[in-house]
Amino acid sequence: MRSWALAWQLARRFRRGRERSGFLSFISASSTIGIALGCTVFIAGLSVMNGFADVLEERFLKLVPHIQFTAVEGALQYPETIFQLAEQHPEVVAARPVIRTQGLVQKGREFVGVQVTGLDPSTPHAISEYMSARSWQALHEPGAMVLGADLAAKLNLTVGDKFTLVVASERGFQAPKRQALTLAGTFRFGGQVDHQLGYVSLATARQLVGMEQGITGVELELSALFAAERVANEIGYQLQDYVFLEHWMRAQGHLYRDIQMVRTVMYLVLVLVLAVACFNIVSTLVMTVQEKRRHIGILRTMGMRAGGLVKIFVLQGLQNGMLGIAVGVVAGSLLSLNLPALLTLLESFTGSSLLASDVYFVDRIPVRLQAMDILWVATVALLLSLLATLYPAWQATRISVVKAISA
Repeated sequence: MRSWALAWQLARRFRRGRERSGFLSFISASSTIGIALGCTVFIAGLSVMNGFADVLEERFLKLVPHIQFTAVEGALQYPETIFQLAEQHPEVVAARPVIRTQGLVQKGREFVGVQVTGLDPSTPHAISEYMSARSWQALHEPGAMVLGADLAAKLNLTVGDKFTLVVASERGFQAPKRQALTLAGTFRFGGQVDHQLGYVSLATARQLVGMEQGITGVELELSALFAAERVANEIGYQLQDYVFLEHWMRAQGHLYRDIQMVRTVMYLVLVLVLAVACFNIVSTLVMTVQEKRRHIGILRTMGMRAGGLVKIFVLQGLQNGMLGIAVGVVAGSLLSLNLPALLTLLESFTGSSLLASDVYFVDRIPVRLQAMDILWVATVALLLSLLATLYPAWQATRISVVKAISA
């Protein structure tokens, strides 16, 4: 321990010596600043990726069915089997009956496509969080429909207005069916959802598709999102009905894969940035070894072994790295915590939105700072700093004592 303490003190003196050239001081400072900037950007980037992953899991996937079993034709023959299997499965949180169809909303001469979902208003559903309680309760009324706010605005519809929904016939080439409906309310979720979706009760949906009873599908909500494919297969293979088996990883999994791909690319790019910053440590130590040849010679004549010299220059490089890491961790954490406010301020100055609410299901950059990300970034930076010190430290042990003293 005493040898390490001595090496630490000598490393500090070599690093802060008054006789250091201005250029060497500049290279040393640039290595510290480079590591600090790399850590800052790394932590902020990972925090943003965490935020998008959270929004995907906690918001968007609440609206998208985790698993859906849909009849191949007409209604499900044995829907009770699905509900029984879902109730018995430990990873299924809820099972909901649905009827889905496609239609065209007609207002005057204008037609707009809409995906219609029939659901049971007495069963809790995530979409109810994005509409008023009055609109949700109004779905119990026959002929009532709730549309996305942007879709209703496009059609110039207000609550209580009548409109016509045109639904294609599922039997051959018969004329499409027209149903008069009343706008019971609107919801605002964000993104294209507000332009494309509409909700009705199961009774109204049966009238639209020409069914007297039954349902066309069952949605399952899971406690473990990434078990969707496995759970869907476990339940699906036990069904008597012929069904289309869908889960969110097949329908919307590209969103999660995109986030993970960007995260992986960010790892590679920012590790390279940190590596380049750490190369400045190599330059700093190589120049320090040449500048301190006489000091090295004196230390060797006083009995310091090669291992002691290695400790000195390794610790000198680590001092640069640790200072940069400390500054980068603090700056990255502060930037991550204040990034949404900073971007909001930027939007107010530029007058434009980074995430348009009519395109994306979020209207601001989400951020979640994780302690493990900070620890991971600091560890990677510290290891790269350590690797950068090995060659200069080894080079210091090869200096001839006689030539160093006589220089």
